[in-house]
Amino acid sequence: MRNSMIGSGLILMFVMFLVAGTGCTNYQIPGKTVTPQVNTCEDCHTDYERLMAVYTPDTAAPVGGCGGEAPHYEPYDRVFLGGEGFDAFKASPHYSVGCTGCHNGDRTADNKEGAHSGDWTPRPSMAYNEHCGTCHESITDNFVTSLHNGTGQMRKVAMRAGLSGADEFDQLPAHQIEGYEQKCAICHGTCGNCHIVRPLIAGGGLADGHNFNKTPDMQQVCVKCHVSRGGHAYLGVAPGTEPDVHLTENGYDCLDCHDGTELHGDGQPVEQRYAYTELPECESCHPDIATANIYHTKHIADFNCQVCHSQDYNTCGACHIKEGHADFGPYQDFKIALNPIPDLKDYEFALVRRNLAHPDNWVGYGADLVYSNFDVLPTYSYTTPHNILRWTERTEVPGGYSCNYNCHIRNDAGVLVNAEYYLWADSLETYEVDATGPYTVDGKLPTYWFN
Repeated sequence: MRNSMIGSGLILMFVMFLVAGTGCTNYQIPGKTVTPQVNTCEDCHTDYERLMAVYTPDTAAPVGGCGGEAPHYEPYDRVFLGGEGFDAFKASPHYSVGCTGCHNGDRTADNKEGAHSGDWTPRPSMAYNEHCGTCHESITDNFVTSLHNGTGQMRKVAMRAGLSGADEFDQLPAHQIEGYEQKCAICHGTCGNCHIVRPLIAGGGLADGHNFNKTPDMQQVCVKCHVSRGGHAYLGVAPGTEPDVHLTENGYDCLDCHDGTELHGDGQPVEQRYAYTELPECESCHPDIATANIYHTKHIADFNCQVCHSQDYNTCGACHIKEGHADFGPYQDFKIALNPIPDLKDYEFALVRRNLAHPDNWVGYGADLVYSNFDVLPTYSYTTPHNILRWTERTEVPGGYSCNYNCHIRNDAGVLVNAEYYLWADSLETYEVDATGPYTVDGKLPTYWFN
C-alpha cells in the first residue's frame, strides 16, 4: 500500500508519459498533415511537433509549497527526448533495456491510446524492486526504509491519529491518506524522482532528456524539495541571512555530506530521521571539536552545535493541508528549548523548529477531522539548520564583554535581554500547550540569569 500511495501522490509528476503515444498514424499540424515514417516510442518522443500535436493538457495547476509555486513546463516539453541528455541516455546501458522494458505498454500500436494501454507503466521506479533492482539490488533491497519514502512524516500522522506509527499508516481514514498523497508525497518518491525527472514541486518532467543522472543536481533536485527548511538556508536566500560557511568556504553541495548510503537507506527501519545511523555528524569532519576552544569544552554536552552557529531559520507554522495555512504561515525564527529527543541526542538543550502539526490539518478532506491523540508528539521538533556560520549573533560579542553576553539571559533594568532566543510556555498557541509545554525552558534555566 505504501508504494501505491506514494505513486498516487506523484501521479501528476508522471503525467508527462501520458501526453504522447509510442506510435501515431497521421497527425495534424496547422497547414499540413504529417505521416511518420516509423512508429516507435522514440520516434514520437523525439518529434517535438508531433508531441505538440497530440499532447493532453494538464487538468491541475502545478503544485506549490513553502518555497513558492512550482514552475510550469508544457506537457510536451516534459516528455521530449532531446539534447545532450538524450545523447547520454542513448550511450548508456539503460537505453538498451528499451522503452517497453520498463514502461510496458504496446510498442506496436499505431495510436497514442493503444501504445499506453494494458500494463503500461508511466512510473516504473515505483516498482523499484522489479525494474531498478534487476541491476541495483543492493540499493533497492534497502530503499524500503529510506527516509525519502516519507516514513518519518507517516509516523507522526499515524501516531497523532492514535496508531503506533508508519507501519499502520494504511489504517488511517481515507481522507487523511488522500491529503498525504496530494500534499506530502509530492516530494517523497523513489529512484526516478532524483535520477531521471524533476521533482513535481520543480515542475515535473524529464530533467535531462531521460538521462539517468547518477549524481542528482543540487539546485534542480535537492533544493527543490528541501527548499525553505534546507536549501534556502544553505544558500542564504532567506531575508537577513548569509550562505552556509560550508558552501562559501568549501564549495560543498549536499552530497559532500549526505552520501548515497544515507539517502538510499540501509534496510533498517527507524522511527524518525535523527535515529538513522547513517546521518553525518559534525565530528566526522571536525574530530577535535570538543577541545577546539574553551567555549566548546564548556558546552559540548549541553546543546547541539547549531545553538551557537546557526542563523535565524525558517520555521513552518501550522499547515492546513487542504486550504493553505492555519493560524500563521512560515516565518524566520530562532528558538532554544529542552531537547525533545533525549533518547537519540543527549544534549540538555537544542534548537527546535515549529512543525506542521495542527488539530485542523485535515479540514476539507472529510468528516472525521479530529486527531484522537494530537498531544502524543510536540509541535516543536529538534532541528539542525543548514545555515552554519563561525560568527553569529551569539558567538560574536562586543569587545570587553564575556562570551555569554549574547546568549545568556540578563536582567537589564527589568528587561530580560536575549530571552527571545528561548521557547517559553507563554509563546505557545493554546493547542500546543499540552504537547509542547514540557519542552519549554520555564524554570529550567539558571536563576541567577534573571537577577
